[in-house]
Amino acid sequence: MNVLFLSIGSINHIEDKGIYTDLLRQFRENSHCVYVVSSREKRTEMPTEYKKENGIHILKVRIGNITKNNKFEKGISTIRIEGQFLRAIKQYLGEVKFDLVIYSTPPITFEKVINYIKKRDDAKSYLLLKDIFPQNAVDLNMFSRSSVIYKYFRWKEKRLYKVSDYIGCMSQANIDFLLEHNTKISASSLEICPNSIDPIAIIKDENKINLTRNQYNIPTDKTVFIYGGNLGKPQGIDFLIQCLQANKNNKQAFFIIAGSGTEFAKLKAYFDKEQPMNAQLYEELPLEEYERLVNACDVGLIFLDYRFTIPNFPSRLLAYMEATMPVLAATDANTDIGKVIENGHFGLWCESNNVSQFNQKLEQLHEQEVREAMGKNARAYLEQNYTAKHSYEIIMSHFE
Repeated sequence: MNVLFLSIGSINHIEDKGIYTDLLRQFRENSHCVYVVSSREKRTEMPTEYKKENGIHILKVRIGNITKNNKFEKGISTIRIEGQFLRAIKQYLGEVKFDLVIYSTPPITFEKVINYIKKRDDAKSYLLLKDIFPQNAVDLNMFSRSSVIYKYFRWKEKRLYKVSDYIGCMSQANIDFLLEHNTKISASSLEICPNSIDPIAIIKDENKINLTRNQYNIPTDKTVFIYGGNLGKPQGIDFLIQCLQANKNNKQAFFIIAGSGTEFAKLKAYFDKEQPMNAQLYEELPLEEYERLVNACDVGLIFLDYRFTIPNFPSRLLAYMEATMPVLAATDANTDIGKVIENGHFGLWCESNNVSQFNQKLEQLHEQEVREAMGKNARAYLEQNYTAKHSYEIIMSHFE
């Protein structure tokens, strides 16, 4: 089949690790012809570009800035993406007839592009639902349900669902939420198609772990908890800071926070003021360096704002599982990530508005035998449920 994949993410190299590149390589390895249309922000000062790399066609479309900017610029740039993608596809891929178009949220503004491909080529469409917008923004008080902004994006969201033949959700809670709040969606079009990767073998080498810990001045006699990824409003950074403060004198625990986002400055201000002796903060690290750091830690942390009514399922969970690490998740009560973690016996969960509960879970993970057992369960669960091959087979089940 000719497969078209749309993403506002910047896909630079198809061999890079990631939930989308790993999936796309599965299509390539199963003899499909893959075309990727992704974005290139204006700040890069690079034009729209079309190339073929390792058997996959990549069209990089120049768009406005949608990251690291103010809400107004981000909103305008997001609205314009649809027209920019459509023009680029007509210009560079006008002669290609597609059988399947795959796309993810965010954004929810691809409906015209998908409709165009479906009508032109009689293609099928598959939505990988990674985000439920605009409700997530309402949950965080970014705007209200009565606002014009909400009504516009809610209209676009409904149109996106309508044009999607199949919707792959990250978990059962996502399916339940969609059905409850979108009565026109057919239950038969929904299925679980989770975040997934092509896991690599990671050998726990104590010498390398100690070298990495020494390099980063991480103690070897404490349980090391790491949070890596986006540091924005969805992560509930205020609660993360409360947890760090509550454990400032904890002689058994050491915390590493590594990432970037709109709330990084708030975290840095806390570190500058309090100078916690058992915590370190890093801006976003190169992937290889970050992975080496993760592999030298003991427990992976996940944080989500307690106000969420939508069931998020962060993909950073996969990096921890790949590294054979247990997970401590502090989230809202509506996501089922905690249920998955605890039912799979590879971590612990608490609500992200209860510091004492977080500390109780933290204490349970100081036992090395507990961590090792949970870590093995994490890796096994990943290989059984969250591989890119698994996601590929779910999507292709509709075409075989």
